[in-house]
Amino acid sequence: MKKLHLVSLGCPKNLVDSEVMLAALEADGCRTVDRPEEADILVVNTCGFIQSAAEEAIDTILEMARYKEKDPGRRLVVTGCLVQRYGAELAASLPEVDYLIGLDDFPDIARILAGQEPRQRLHTRPGSAAYLMDSGVGRRLATPFFRAYLKITEGCDNRCAYCMIPSIRGPLRSRSIADLLAEARLLEAQGVQELSLIAQDLCAYGCDLGLRHGLMALLENLLAHTRIPWLRLLYLYPDGVGDELLDLMRGEPRILPYLDLPLQHVSDPVLAAMKRRYRRRDIEALLERVRGALPDCALRTTMMVGFPGETEAQARELTQAIRDWRLDHVGVFAYEDEEACAAHDLPGKVTQEAKEERRAAAMAAQAEVSAGILRGKIGTIQSVLVEGYSRESDLLLEGRTSFQAPEVDGCVYINDGQAERGAIVRVRITEAHIYDLVGEALSDGELAR
Repeated sequence: MKKLHLVSLGCPKNLVDSEVMLAALEADGCRTVDRPEEADILVVNTCGFIQSAAEEAIDTILEMARYKEKDPGRRLVVTGCLVQRYGAELAASLPEVDYLIGLDDFPDIARILAGQEPRQRLHTRPGSAAYLMDSGVGRRLATPFFRAYLKITEGCDNRCAYCMIPSIRGPLRSRSIADLLAEARLLEAQGVQELSLIAQDLCAYGCDLGLRHGLMALLENLLAHTRIPWLRLLYLYPDGVGDELLDLMRGEPRILPYLDLPLQHVSDPVLAAMKRRYRRRDIEALLERVRGALPDCALRTTMMVGFPGETEAQARELTQAIRDWRLDHVGVFAYEDEEACAAHDLPGKVTQEAKEERRAAAMAAQAEVSAGILRGKIGTIQSVLVEGYSRESDLLLEGRTSFQAPEVDGCVYINDGQAERGAIVRVRITEAHIYDLVGEALSDGELAR
């Protein structure tokens, strides 16, 4: 039995692809190991969205290659977005890599390694990807058994000026509702308690299938035909969030009151240059609608500083909006100039030093907001999905509330009471920090008092 070690870089959408490869290789007789030095097969699933992600991928590939130097019999396989984008260049510059597999061919990784495909190092096709998975493709969860991602689309039709996704992953391709239901039921049977719906833009789901309200129809079917207690929505383009979705969320507690709305900026000229389809007044109207319909809804966003042409005044406007809007979670990223993106040709490039200063100011503002919001949770009782022992100390349990998404938000440290991994328990919040909470798990008797 060959031993396999896989490193998955990038976003949850990439992680689902990694899970497909794990299932294919394990079905072919491989056993997954945690330590790369123990593996016969080393796989790196890469992200190639921005330059820093590409650099991280190259560093990881070279790190894995060092294990191959110690044992030339090991095979090193590189897959994912970076291969789709730079396949031929990677093949020429990384002779230590045995196979480079793009986004249309990664489901065949076991056949390729077994020599059942044409014997060549580079397995990729010209242009953007066209593959769309379905429920018949096996997955071996790389997440804990009680939570999983459901990738409902591939690609994207939004042509934001800074984004490589359409040119790498192709145009929007939606899976059918029936197929997604079949996969959700499989995940439910494995014990999944939290199912996070992911796509480049959830709001676009079904547009290519002629569905007018595709996301609504999918959610209604998931509610009717599964019993998964937590359904989380990640990545909704801001102008696609309609009142009908908010009404459904208000009446269905299984759809968590949590919305990830990547706003990117608040200044109208910057949003126009980014080719985003909304302006500041639209954002503020959306926030008002969400908070009116769902007063307890947690709001997450990403902001970008240093976009070409962004002025100091516009950066200050963004930072002030973070203070004023009091969103629960904000990630701030510095713009990276990608040659293949429309933004590359825009004038007014911002220096790296200025970008870092603007990012630091925005993140400092969000730290103050987050600390204030979490202080307001002290004394409340929250439902918490228990992840297990804390990464900080095995004297603590760790979990997440409905307003904390996996991997990207803070957590709850449970320092008193009993709880099983994968259970949803009630926790009384006793302390608050900048991004995390501390609390005690309550027994049924304590809840009754």
